[in-house]
Parts: sequence; structure tokens; C-alpha cells
Amino acid sequence: MDHLDELENKSIYVIREAYKQYKNIALLWSIGKDSTALLWLCRKAFYGKIPFPAVHLDTSYKFKEIYEFREKYAKEWDLNLVVGRNEEAIKEGMCHDKGALACCNALKTNCLKKVIAEKKYRALLLAIRRDEHGIRSKERYFSPRDIDFQWNYKDQPPELWDQYKSKQSEEQHLRIHPMLHWTELDIWRYMQRENIPVTSLYFAKDGKRYRSIGCEPCCKPMDSEADTIDKIVEELQTTDVSERSGRAQDKENAYMMQKLRSLGYM
Repeated sequence: MDHLDELENKSIYVIREAYKQYKNIALLWSIGKDSTALLWLCRKAFYGKIPFPAVHLDTSYKFKEIYEFREKYAKEWDLNLVVGRNEEAIKEGMCHDKGALACCNALKTNCLKKVIAEKKYRALLLAIRRDEHGIRSKERYFSPRDIDFQWNYKDQPPELWDQYKSKQSEEQHLRIHPMLHWTELDIWRYMQRENIPVTSLYFAKDGKRYRSIGCEPCCKPMDSEADTIDKIVEELQTTDVSERSGRAQDKENAYMMQKLRSLGYM
């Protein structure tokens, strides 16, 4: 068993434990590399057919490549796809011009809360990693939220020797993070090994590529000649640039991600 096998096995264990405890769960699928890798792990965990929905939060400002990828693989992988949109906020003109905190809170956080309430999901699977952002290093594999889906990052259950507090009270909602122990390089090496499809935005075109994707107005490409997964792996072994350096909400305010996550954001 190699390093990738160990990562995979631990993630699949967490996924199966989550489904054992909570049948009414869902997977958040942003169509990015991490959530697509998690979706792949879920397919492997249940022998090709995921027994719960994949939820995509559509802000209406995503790249066209994201929408194309979503439709193609939702059909090919026979996903129960749930698309959430905060139509009221979109009609009122909510956009990145209002500020990243206000926009993300309205079109992502509040949209997610609405989907959870409507579908009555007890838990959500998310593909966050501890190395991706400082605030995410405080997370747990099984992370409780209160009745309003808010996260108290100062009061998280201990997880020692792979012992997880996977049960919750009736008032709690759980966020489950099967990929906390992965790194960005691990993700790309796993995609390379498993031949997992990924949106073309990650591959260099005219000397530019996206390293982290989300809403188009809030993402900037980086200088790169990496137009294959092999070249991305090679590039990541030498770079000292932050993965999310091109994301607006990370640059605008050092505490913005912590604020958003405390309110219920991914």
C-alpha cells in the first residue's frame, strides 16, 4: 500500500461512516478538483453508484466550463444532482461588486442554508483540506454546526487516534470532511493515477491557468505553462505561491474566510 492508497482508504472509511450514521446526507460538488476527487472517492466507496445527492451551489457567476463539466458528468456518472440558487438575491442584483463577503454570504452561505432546510439534510460531505487555508486547519472530520448552521471554531471535538465523534444531537447539523489529510499535490497525483476528469480551466492556455476556481469575477489565472496533469504535478513541487492567491475573498480581508465559515460557508 502506497501513500495514495492510505489517503484513499482513510477517506473512504470516513465517507462510509458518515453514510452509516446519517442516510439523509449530501455531497457538495463545486466542480473543482477537490470536490471532483471526493465525488470519485464516493463512487469507489459505493461501487460506482453514489446513494445520496450531489449538490451544486450555482451563484450564476460560474465559468461556462464549470456548467459544461457539471452537465456532462452528472449524466455520465448517473448523479442525483441538486442545483441550489438564491434566486431572490440574484434578482435583487447581488454580485461581486457588493463586496466578496456580502456576495459569498448571500449566494453561497444563505443558498446552502436554504438547500439544507428544504431537503432536511442531516449532514454534508465537503472536500476541504487543512493545507488549503489557515482557518480550515481548525476543522475536524466530523464538524458540528448549531441549529442555524453556524460553526464555533473555538469549540471543536477532539479527534485522537482516528476516533471521530460521528453522532450528533437533534439540534446539530454535521459537516463531514473526508479529505482533511490530503494536500494539493496529493489531489493532483491521485487524479493522475486514477485518470479522473477535471475541467479544462486548470490547464494552461496562452501561458495562464487557474489553480483554484469558483466564481469567474473573483478568480484570476496564474502564469503557467502546465497544460497537463504531469506538468501541474511538476510545477507544484517547486512553487512557493499560495494555492488560493487568485481568489478575491482571501486577498480582500485576512479574516474573511473565518467570518464566512462561522456563518455557515464551506
